[in-house]
Amino acid sequence: MDVVDGLSGGRIRIEREPVAIVSKTSFSRELCSHLNHFANQFPVLILDLERRRNVLAGNDLDVCGRLRMDVLESDESFVLENDRRGNLLRNNLAKQAIGHPPSSSTKTLPEYTDSMNSSTLPERLLLGPGPSNVAQPVLDALAQPMIGHLDPAFLAILDRVQERLREVFRCDSGLALPISGTGSAGMEACLVNLLEPGDSALIAVQGVFGERMVSIVERCGARPIRVEAEMGLDIAPERMIDAIHSHKPDLIGLVHAETSTGVAQEIEPIARAARDSGALVVLDCVTSLTGMDVRFTDWSVDAAYSGTQKCLACPPGLSPVAFGPRALERIDRRRSPVQSWYLDLSLIGRYFGGERVYHHTAPISMIFALDAALERVLDEGLEARFARHRAAHEYLVEGLEELGFRFLVDPHCRLPMLNTVIPPVDDEAALRRKLLQDHGIEIGGGLGKLAGSVWRIGLMGENARTEVVRILLDALRGEL
Repeated sequence: MDVVDGLSGGRIRIEREPVAIVSKTSFSRELCSHLNHFANQFPVLILDLERRRNVLAGNDLDVCGRLRMDVLESDESFVLENDRRGNLLRNNLAKQAIGHPPSSSTKTLPEYTDSMNSSTLPERLLLGPGPSNVAQPVLDALAQPMIGHLDPAFLAILDRVQERLREVFRCDSGLALPISGTGSAGMEACLVNLLEPGDSALIAVQGVFGERMVSIVERCGARPIRVEAEMGLDIAPERMIDAIHSHKPDLIGLVHAETSTGVAQEIEPIARAARDSGALVVLDCVTSLTGMDVRFTDWSVDAAYSGTQKCLACPPGLSPVAFGPRALERIDRRRSPVQSWYLDLSLIGRYFGGERVYHHTAPISMIFALDAALERVLDEGLEARFARHRAAHEYLVEGLEELGFRFLVDPHCRLPMLNTVIPPVDDEAALRRKLLQDHGIEIGGGLGKLAGSVWRIGLMGENARTEVVRILLDALRGEL
């Protein structure tokens, strides 16, 4: 069978049934039409690695241009070589995914230089603590035409984003919105709006982001009270409950998923004790939202924040936040102005509410992308998404332990999307650099006291798939 590309004039001769046609440059529409007709006759996956999508069925290709093993029926493939830039690595990764060994002539990814532009940036599999890889529909949303932040078409999308955020936070009432800034902006927004000088805040500190909460509390003029655990350990709810009864704080700060350590903190009993005492509960969900269960209303949480670049699988730049009725009442009863004009919810809320009063120009393209990312989350279903993250985590645990890696965190409080491991090598940084340079895989190092001794492996959003874990494990087996 001949397939002709009407743009380039190129002719493809197909003489046997393929499982995959892999191209590293974009297909023209005419060629796609021919290939769609061909796919009706044979099992075929047609991959456009430049645009990172499967031309025929995007759900059969992960975001990094690698094939999903479970959709392939044999190890045969037809590989279309038309990469003008001569980078063989991505093609060989595709061959590995369908059962072919890599070529001995595989080239490494180029070193990044200041002269590189968007067309020559290396492709990375982002398996660190964030950002994570982004699906093509989300990237496409970023490229939508620019419209104004008060345009009715944009405001309709903004309303939909707010409703979808309430759904993923599982927040039955109150206000949900995307703050312009990363997850730390969401942390600061929650604390500066809910604390005034002289207030007290009980903070659970078992890593870098609990420490960051303490720092912001101090900058608010409030008094932090610390309940601490070593990095890698969770805090027993009984310790927090005893501290609530002893100190009677105005606010409780908890990190649901501590990104610096990979620890999951139990929330519900602490939040219920705080509610009974009259304290507000602020919850850090930067790494956990849409990767594991978050129940804002059921757990008696009053304010929560997250980040777009982790399990939401959206570019960094927005911090989804939610404020419940008690938190909104506290803001209404403030005695002093919020210390940050930019993050003052009494001002921002007038734009996100019915009044549409100008505060600052919304990051329009990022909100388009968040809308697309939330659509993917809800189409998949939260429970199915949580299960996918758990399955990828379990597959990683099994594979890494076979290679001699040890996990820092005990199983009962391990995060599924952020895995902190101790590598079986003397120079962990050198091995991470080799994974990045030779395999295009980014792994995060340790933070704070754990710097230089651990890796942080993220399986977030689109990357929480066993086939992605398999790529990492294969690369490690070749290097250890």
